[in-house]
Amino acid sequence: QVQLVESGGGLVQPGGSLRLSCAASGSIVSINVMGWYRQAPGKDRELVATITSGGNTNYADSVKGRFTISRHNAKNTVYLQMNSLKPEDTAVYYCHQFVRTPWGPQGYWGQGTQVTVSS
Repeated sequence: QVQLVESGGGLVQPGGSLRLSCAASGSIVSINVMGWYRQAPGKDRELVATITSGGNTNYADSVKGRFTISRHNAKNTVYLQMNSLKPEDTAVYYCHQFVRTPWGPQGYWGQGTQVTVSS
């Protein structure tokens, strides 16, 4: 089994910053793609950013230039630095990691962390 634990959400004013973290633990051989998704009330879950094991990144247009995804491979952890936050960034943020286990590859989700941008 593999568990993902997220941290770093909270309430922030418009223009502020937050940093999310997501650490994986358990039966991990390696981790390929790590990513962050978000879901606002009444909306579908959407991609925010992804990063491959080689460090290639991909961002949703709505966050380009404001958010930065990074990873620490030895810690099996992915981060999301969020700057210049806007009210429309308010959502529950979920991390996803595609993990190679001794039993084969599988995707895992974190429990979600609430980010609220409001004055």
